[in-house]
Amino acid sequence: MKKFINILFRHRFDIIYGSILILFLLFMFIFFPKTETKNIINAMENKSFDLRQSIISKNKKSSDDIVIVSVDDPSYEYLLDKYGDWPIPRDVYAQILEYIQSQGAKYVGFDLLFIKSLNRIPQSDNKLINSFKKYKNTYTALNFDNYSKELRTPPVIDDKLKTKITLPDSIKPFEFTNCRLILSEIIEATKNIGHINTPKSDDGFIRQIPLFIKYNNDIYSFMTFKLALDSLNIDIEKSHFDKNNNLIVGNKKIPLSNNAEAILNWYSPKYDGDYTFKYISFWEVLKSYEAKKNNNKEILPQDTFKNKIVFIGTSVFSLSDIKTVPVSKYMPGVEIHATLLNNIIDNSLIRKASNSQNILITVFLAFICIMTVFKIRSVTIGITLFGIINIVFLYISTYVMEKYNIWIWTIIPLITTVITFLYSYIIKYLIKSRDFEYTYKLATTDGLTELYNHRYFQEQIRFKIKQAERLNTTFSLIIADIDFFKKFNDTYGHQAGDAVLKEVAKTLKSCVRSEDYVCRYGGEEMTIILNNTNRESAYLIAKKVCDTIASKKYQLTPDLEVNVTLSLGVASYPNDGKTPSALIEYADKCLYKAKENGRNQVGFIE
Repeated sequence: MKKFINILFRHRFDIIYGSILILFLLFMFIFFPKTETKNIINAMENKSFDLRQSIISKNKKSSDDIVIVSVDDPSYEYLLDKYGDWPIPRDVYAQILEYIQSQGAKYVGFDLLFIKSLNRIPQSDNKLINSFKKYKNTYTALNFDNYSKELRTPPVIDDKLKTKITLPDSIKPFEFTNCRLILSEIIEATKNIGHINTPKSDDGFIRQIPLFIKYNNDIYSFMTFKLALDSLNIDIEKSHFDKNNNLIVGNKKIPLSNNAEAILNWYSPKYDGDYTFKYISFWEVLKSYEAKKNNNKEILPQDTFKNKIVFIGTSVFSLSDIKTVPVSKYMPGVEIHATLLNNIIDNSLIRKASNSQNILITVFLAFICIMTVFKIRSVTIGITLFGIINIVFLYISTYVMEKYNIWIWTIIPLITTVITFLYSYIIKYLIKSRDFEYTYKLATTDGLTELYNHRYFQEQIRFKIKQAERLNTTFSLIIADIDFFKKFNDTYGHQAGDAVLKEVAKTLKSCVRSEDYVCRYGGEEMTIILNNTNRESAYLIAKKVCDTIASKKYQLTPDLEVNVTLSLGVASYPNDGKTPSALIEYADKCLYKAKENGRNQVGFIE
């Protein structure tokens, strides 16, 4: 841990940069206005939700107290044969309702729109209207839309259908400009009427239901939501919202989105035909009604609907009420009503984790990835652990959804961890590269003059000899010695001597090419290895170095300037030696000749 902290401190600017990058990505994902990228991420997150729902739905079972009476394919064929056309006479629904209520059903909800039609039969309609008057536990639906007022005049809706609730400013429900009204006599007969608008996501899936919508500045509730609250003896007018947009009704907490939508928690199919809830064919109920009326044996048991909540709807493709949901490509719309009711009874509607919670989770995962990269030496093990971390995270996100009904992000954390993981490896290898360079520099560089050191000089001259042998080329060596250097130390002190060494070293580097090597041989002696340079050229370069040094004034202290001179010797491969020692010995002899001849010159052997 201490080593990790040291690394963090030493390379804090790289890591700070990476952190800023990660936070910037999070900011772009979360807060930036809708873009194609954000739409793609949202679509991926929705698919992640669908996958988790498909997994956890297998462990959830729907309530046996909810039953669906469906106009399925056999029923549709039976009704067309009997009545000749669709829609069927309304008194047929009155008969169905009469039979279900006779068995002691708790509540009945029609996922059907009883609107005016050209082939309306008033006598038949009146029987259904009277059924709504008779059974106060029966609910039906209307539908809102945005059709032009030139096509249909927006109707005025009876005040009794409006929801007596004040939504907080943070919730902006979907607004509609028009409404498809049902028979006015049904509206007069009952207040148990709600909307059944179920908007789809961009990918065509239904994942959530708007519990409230707005029409002419008034609020209307979803039909099944009204039924659910009544079944639980909860008064909507006594409800309130908490700061997180949760609607508190009785002992239930119903989380809502900013559009007043509730996210459904889906159940796994458990009945024949891949149905989640218990389905009973419409024709069976109708046949049983007729049998009972004629004192014959009924098809259905007499307690089929006893103490049940019953939804009546269609499951025929041709009637266009088939939806796509996370757990099924084809689900009858009526089953969505049953799912919402079951969720409210179970108190299991899905709640989205807040942005701050998701960000904390994302940052934590990113930190784990950083720790993994910096603590694990093996890349293979690091990648394996990275994969395990993300698999564990996906498992935990699925468990949290199953256990606590919370939807936490998966896509943004996964994208962020991948970016963090890759960036951390880049930083790690940059750090390694820098550490290697730093160590290599310490091993090959003289700390005072910043010239290459004696060991590096020996390595390079051996390498140059081998290279010259192989390529049949030449190179030269210059050895330089500062004249009367001991006098500088004795007269002005060692710090002045060090200053002279530094200035001379700097001048030497400025006098040669970048591909040449300037080294500190030891003490006040320095060497230059000249690539692809013969003896004559090397002598001229040595002369240039000698003259440049002699012409300069060196500032040792603010009040002291001195002159410095060099004595130099030159040797070339292969003419002056074919081994390192031979070349150095020859250059040394030339150096001493320079000293014997008065210094401040390039010596040579005649």
